[in-house]
Amino acid sequence: MNQKAIPETRNISTTELNKIRQKKKVLSLLHTNGHTSATELAESLKISLPTCIVLLNDLITSGYLKNIGIGESSGGRKPFLYGLAEDVIYVIACDFARYSANMAVFDCYNKFVTPIVQIDTNIDDPQLEDKLYLAAKKLMADHGISDEKVLGLGVDMPGLINSKAGINYTIKDKKHQNIGRDLKLKFNKLVYIDNDARMHAYGEFHFGAAKNFKDAIIIHWSWGLGLGIFVNGQLYSGKNGFAGEFSHIPMVENGELCICGKRGCLETIASSNTIMKRVEQAFEGKIISTLLSQFKDHPEKVTPEDVILSARMGDEFCISILNEIGLALGKGLSYIIQLLNPEIIVLSGPISKAKRYVLSPIQQSLNRLCLEKISESTPIVISDMGDQSALLGTSEIIFQKVFAEMNFIAAKQLNEY
Repeated sequence: MNQKAIPETRNISTTELNKIRQKKKVLSLLHTNGHTSATELAESLKISLPTCIVLLNDLITSGYLKNIGIGESSGGRKPFLYGLAEDVIYVIACDFARYSANMAVFDCYNKFVTPIVQIDTNIDDPQLEDKLYLAAKKLMADHGISDEKVLGLGVDMPGLINSKAGINYTIKDKKHQNIGRDLKLKFNKLVYIDNDARMHAYGEFHFGAAKNFKDAIIIHWSWGLGLGIFVNGQLYSGKNGFAGEFSHIPMVENGELCICGKRGCLETIASSNTIMKRVEQAFEGKIISTLLSQFKDHPEKVTPEDVILSARMGDEFCISILNEIGLALGKGLSYIIQLLNPEIIVLSGPISKAKRYVLSPIQQSLNRLCLEKISESTPIVISDMGDQSALLGTSEIIFQKVFAEMNFIAAKQLNEY
């Protein structure tokens, strides 16, 4: 009994159709704003208070809403507050890393209702759909969540992704590129696919350091450099959903070969790949470094996180690597700042955890390459969301899709399962 989108215009009067649309807006507003009074909802929807109360009572009777209690009064009678019922609607969010994926279930307030589980898979895994499905079913079973209450699945992954079509053009096997279609067939639910960097950005914009800004740039800094662009409060994806390929801006003429097949991309000089190449080269030379001494018997075990930790402990070699990639990123950011003039730039991802060891060289590049009047008004901050920004961003966007396609099967029916 999964909820499916029903054409609203079929055998439904104009009045009823308008009522359905208003109910969707009520759910969306309560999801976004939390507990709200009928008066505030009526003002937001631009409808009369009696009409709003009728909508609220219908949604309470159906089981989607509940009366939370009494709010503060600005004069006169204290208002009743309304909120979503937490145990009625859930979504699944899945965030892909390089060689694994993280998955969790969220309630309608974007709260984790399960732990995050890690799945051994990647975008080219021929068993990807099966692994995600089995992981999701186990998560729901382990935490007593009925399949009928989970109304959507959101997946973020690396690659060139057309989110409207659900196609990831970076998947090598063309018959598996329409991942949105394949997952929808598997799960029989609303499915949304998007680029991982954009979902990191979406999480930062709604819950993190970019929350109170309209024009923001969010960089997820790891093996690649994912870019999320917000313009006037809207996520910018471009014509085909490919906007934000910051990694593959050419920076060095005849530079190192990039995974995209081109040479001299920003990714080759300012990513985790750069860090590991510099470490590999150092093992072949005679550089003095506590990091190299520590891993001399197992050089293959060094990670970018080890380089950052050694830099904090004063290893000059590691500091020099972070300085190098910081200067390179700063050059890339100088183009963005002068083209888009954002209110804020947020750095997230593993390399951003180096903090001052990369922020200082970034600022050096900006001082050298940017017009001062533009760059001085653009703060660059480090995210404090950790690795949860993409999961939260994906959860948020899939809830918006779910509310937009609700057909209002009574939530009481869902609770019977």
